[in-house]
Amino acid sequence: MGGGVSDIVVFGAAGTAGSRIAKEAFDRGHRVVAAVRRPEADASYLPAGIRVVTGDATSARSVRELAPEADALVLAIGGGSRTLWADAARTVLDALRGMPAAPRVIHVGGGATLLTPAGTRLLDEPDFPDEYRDSALGQAAALDLYRSSADGVTWTYLSPPPLEFHPGERTGRYRTGTDQPVTDPQGRSVLSYEDLAVAVVDEIENGRFRNMRFTAAY
Repeated sequence: MGGGVSDIVVFGAAGTAGSRIAKEAFDRGHRVVAAVRRPEADASYLPAGIRVVTGDATSARSVRELAPEADALVLAIGGGSRTLWADAARTVLDALRGMPAAPRVIHVGGGATLLTPAGTRLLDEPDFPDEYRDSALGQAAALDLYRSSADGVTWTYLSPPPLEFHPGERTGRYRTGTDQPVTDPQGRSVLSYEDLAVAVVDEIENGRFRNMRFTAAY
């Protein structure tokens, strides 16, 4: 998008990731619409100047209402059932199919879909925690949907680190990879939610990972 001002819709802007992405984009001068399920309860902490609307990424009506004026749709949703992320991906892809000048889709996905050095998904490892399996499988299904789409919709799927991913400091620095975790010399893959937001907005501005997945960490 070349460094100009973009119109960005953030679905899930009430959440830990979505709220930080909305703020990061707004602080950089972009026009931001925060799509939340309950605006009266969820939007009080967002910066003044961000437009807050009722919106749901699994609702074709919501997507069709918000997409025409957007340059990018960010899906930073969470909670709910295993099918949530694939339902949202499917809804957005279907809604944007054939739309003139359709916005890009930036999907904040799961780190458990990243690959081990042997090429297997982290979520398929024997010691993967059972309590995270449903969400990991749901995010994996969403990634499969994007990768199998051939309808002209431009998407990017961002996987955070699989384990060490928490609210923290915004440094503005990170390294990127594609299908395997980015690790430091000690073998750790770490990122704050604040710097995830930086990576999302950088991708909207620069478009380095079109129609592919990437990951980011220190």
